[in-house]
Amino acid sequence: MDDIGFTVKGSSGSRRVELKCEHQGGVLYAVPSEASWVCPEETIHIHAIAGFFSQLVELKNPIVTDLMQKWGLYFREQSSFNE
Repeated sequence: MDDIGFTVKGSSGSRRVELKCEHQGGVLYAVPSEASWVCPEETIHIHAIAGFFSQLVELKNPIVTDLMQKWGLYFREQSSFNE
């Protein structure tokens, strides 16, 4: 399976992050929005995903926490981008 992993595609203001393994797959779309205006088109997907997870974790919602733990996902916001 050559297409397993993360693949970023797209340009002109949007990005698609394709996710694929042997058992699951999907596409995550990132488009310009009110929260992503500060980022250039080339990194809009990174900005959107990091911002989304930052705010999702800030909710401290037990349902979200349990779901993330079920899938083995943890997110920690970096305090400095130059480290």
